[in-house]
Amino acid sequence: MQFNIANLITGCRIALAPILLLLAWHCREHLFLLCFIVALLSDFVDGQLARRLNLVSELGARLDSWADLSTCVSVLIGTWWMRPDLVATEGVPFIAFIVSYGLPIAIGWIKYRRLTSYHTLMARISACLIGASAVILLARGPDIPFRIAVCVLVVAELEEICITLVLPEAQSNVRSLAAAIELKKYRLFPKKKRDYGR
Repeated sequence: MQFNIANLITGCRIALAPILLLLAWHCREHLFLLCFIVALLSDFVDGQLARRLNLVSELGARLDSWADLSTCVSVLIGTWWMRPDLVATEGVPFIAFIVSYGLPIAIGWIKYRRLTSYHTLMARISACLIGASAVILLARGPDIPFRIAVCVLVVAELEEICITLVLPEAQSNVRSLAAAIELKKYRLFPKKKRDYGR
């Protein structure tokens, strides 16, 4: 197993999930928002450290996927507990978010019996947009950024579904559907694996 500073930060993000739930249960909106921002920043920092210090690993990619899932679930549940009004008024975007985020996970789990950890370019862009727009929404700002971010997320997750359908076995750090097609085309499994960035 490869433990390093990037993976340690990712592990801390996983540990933040129950803290987010606890803060939401006690309706501590400001602390919840602060904790969520810390989780988002740690997601950026661990990936940057992994790439810059050449610490990209299979373990890191898988930990990052679990951290993303735990953060997402805790923020969704926490928002439902603290702001049922927000969930009601933004029902369609929330449902689109849940379906588009959950479906690729389910398909990947059925095919590979594990979380996928592609970390595509589109997924990174959508994660930045979703994170920033969710902070704005939870801070009682406008809802338009969140709606736009969900549309980008839908496209990113459709790409992830296509990648799962293309790849015969699980592969971490695949930059795009085109990269997945290349991997399959040149039969790089399992002898040669390319790192397409964490």
